[in-house]
Amino acid sequence: MILDLERLRATPLQRDPFDFVVVDNFLRGDDVSALIADFPAVRGHGSYPLAALSCGGAFARLAVELEGEELRGAIEEKFAIDLAGRPTMITVRGRSDGKDGRIHTDSATKLITLLLYLNPEWPDPAGRLRLLRSADDLEDCVAEVPPLAGTMVAFRRSDASFHGHRPHLGERRVLQLNWVSDDAVVRRELGRHRWSARLKALNPFG
Repeated sequence: MILDLERLRATPLQRDPFDFVVVDNFLRGDDVSALIADFPAVRGHGSYPLAALSCGGAFARLAVELEGEELRGAIEEKFAIDLAGRPTMITVRGRSDGKDGRIHTDSATKLITLLLYLNPEWPDPAGRLRLLRSADDLEDCVAEVPPLAGTMVAFRRSDASFHGHRPHLGERRVLQLNWVSDDAVVRRELGRHRWSARLKALNPFG
């Protein structure tokens, strides 16, 4: 497998101020360079449905594992949540426009959010995900996560699951997997992402 589920199982769940886990080296070492090289070409900023992008074999195998039963089972065990029958949705971001990272909690239809980073290095102090205690203070964080290749963050969405990062302009590769409440959410969200991506392709400087 590409995903190191034993690392996930061995990493304690943090509960303050919301349920989250940060796992370093979640991707097995032999696969990281292939996944970095295979990252889909993303034309602009914003989120793109993975299904709408062209990707090679390594990334396709990663997508299969992310939506597979073994990862779902490990996440269910970690968060004590039943995800049976819950649809999944994978989106990809390749760049930040300097406006990304505003503090938010994710929509209520998202049950679990999993972020998997694929940047070979990250010297910039900006663009590092911060898990926060409040909606209005980016400095009041319980964890700061550099978006380095193989680093994974997963959290249970709640009214307290505030997160964000300092503005960053340029390449910032991240794959987002969500377990959501129902199929209608997937259709709506993927439609919204496709429409947004189409607009950004027409106006990449907007």
